[in-house]
Amino acid sequence: MTSRKSFYLVREDMLTEAMEKTLAAKELLELGKVKKINEAVNKVGLSRSAFYKYKDGIFPFHKVVKEKIITLSIILVDRSGSLSQLLGKVAETGANVLTINQTIPLQGRAHMTLSIDTAPMKLDLDELMDWIVGLEAVEKVELVGTGS
Repeated sequence: MTSRKSFYLVREDMLTEAMEKTLAAKELLELGKVKKINEAVNKVGLSRSAFYKYKDGIFPFHKVVKEKIITLSIILVDRSGSLSQLLGKVAETGANVLTINQTIPLQGRAHMTLSIDTAPMKLDLDELMDWIVGLEAVEKVELVGTGS
């Protein structure tokens, strides 16, 4: 009988320092900035034993999301061209907009949900969210769901 492992989604600020450093070391290795584990752990200030303890159990969210459809909650400033600018930025990434739901703007702000097929996307999810929040008309963006 095999034991089944449970998985949890944990916010970044809840991770231990060793877990954060493990992720940093893994990224250095993936990007080719270092060649060996020893170099990576030394660079981030982590013991090899801590790295081996966590390396197979902690991953950035965007690397393990199997579903290709995400839903974002966005607060958008009510200004001519805001929605067009947002959709243009999403299109630049190669993602495909599936649904848009937007409230009537109140006090100069509109709440919207945007469902996106990320399969053809050229960026990872974190980069997409950074791009969106970087738009002048966007006040807030949150990932509210994934699905298939």
